[in-house]
Amino acid sequence: MKPAAQRALQSLQAFSRQHRRTLVAGAVVLMAGFGITAVAVAPLAPDAASLPKRVVTEALVPQGVESQLAELALQELTLTRSDITRGTDTAEALFARLGVRDPEAASFIRTDATARRLITGRGGKMVRADTDSFGSLRELVARFPAENSELARTHFTRLTVSRIDGRWLARLETAPFTTQARLSSGSIRSSLFAATDESGLPDAVAVQLADIFSTDIDFHRELRKGDTFSVVYEALLADGEPVAWNEGAGRVLAAEFVNAGREHHAVWFAGADGKGAYYGLDGSSKRRAFLASPLEFSRVTSGFAMRIHPIFQTRRAHLGVDYGAPTGTPVRVVGDGVVDYAGRQNGYGNVIEVRHPNNRTTLYAHLSRIDVRKGQRVEQGQRIGAVGATGWATGPHLHFEFRVNGQHQDPLRVAKASESRPIESGLRPQFQERVAAVQVKLQAAETLGGARVRME
Repeated sequence: MKPAAQRALQSLQAFSRQHRRTLVAGAVVLMAGFGITAVAVAPLAPDAASLPKRVVTEALVPQGVESQLAELALQELTLTRSDITRGTDTAEALFARLGVRDPEAASFIRTDATARRLITGRGGKMVRADTDSFGSLRELVARFPAENSELARTHFTRLTVSRIDGRWLARLETAPFTTQARLSSGSIRSSLFAATDESGLPDAVAVQLADIFSTDIDFHRELRKGDTFSVVYEALLADGEPVAWNEGAGRVLAAEFVNAGREHHAVWFAGADGKGAYYGLDGSSKRRAFLASPLEFSRVTSGFAMRIHPIFQTRRAHLGVDYGAPTGTPVRVVGDGVVDYAGRQNGYGNVIEVRHPNNRTTLYAHLSRIDVRKGQRVEQGQRIGAVGATGWATGPHLHFEFRVNGQHQDPLRVAKASESRPIESGLRPQFQERVAAVQVKLQAAETLGGARVRME
């Protein structure tokens, strides 16, 4: 910097230090002066409402309809329709409902072994068809229950029919469900099923409730008007769509049942091995050594007591329990064991006997079919046969007996008194976290008053 410029800068700095207050005051006055000027000038601006107005009109000439149709014709459109198959469907009948006009695709579905599964077996398959604007099929996807019964709770079957490189191909695969938690609650007026129907709960959920609390509550004799329930359960989705079978219901995740003022709770909890069971809030297992009933839900037509025999019309002891149910109703084994006998036996008709630990046996009689063989190991809840009317029976029902050391016992009392296993101590922290989470949902369900709510 030149000496003259440097001296001038130093003089300016010295002046600003000596007259700081004067400079600040002058700046404030200057700014105030600008403010006053602005206020004084603003009212002199013209009023926008008094300005002249002018309307501009311009004619628009639309393009010809022909050119617009030509443009639309160049667009590739995909039309999608969905439907549910019927037991009487042919390929053509199903295509007609889906808006598909493609004889070649229909012929493929009729003749290809894999694609033909679309129109064979039971109805109720969920189908989605994608077509072009002329109705020619581009892709068809069907979803239905898993063919492997062991996967039925967790997976579904997906059938895809599509054209690849000019050839029709069908692909079959098994895919896992996704789930959504749903909440509901209700109050008993007459029966459990009437209450769950009123609450909009699927029958599949009602059956699970009866099964879960079967060792706590005798739903045939102990249900009271005013009893209440709250439930959290899974809604099953196949590729994001609610499934059309089993009412779209999966497993009950948590439930509360208040019977005669006494609260009963159940929480589904699975360990590291993936195997789960229901437990009370204190960690006690709801799964006892024996189920309360060999049928999921039915009515007791004759208990463990003296009675007049329906055929011989004589008074004699009835050494078991009879359950009324339609022919074909699945019969399940009440506890783990080994099949001792499976065949026909005098007045019992088709009968199965199962040997359980500690010298205990169970008997299932009058069956319409037998699904196990002698020597086969069976697990609690496994289907072993179906209700029928074989032997000395006046109608379809199941006769069920329970013996300890060869002596007949009342099956309803044995189930309630059978032992249960508490949750493992190492899993208690995880279980308590699970309980805390589901209790919040159960409390929310109690406030619904019979409505159903979906939780993402």
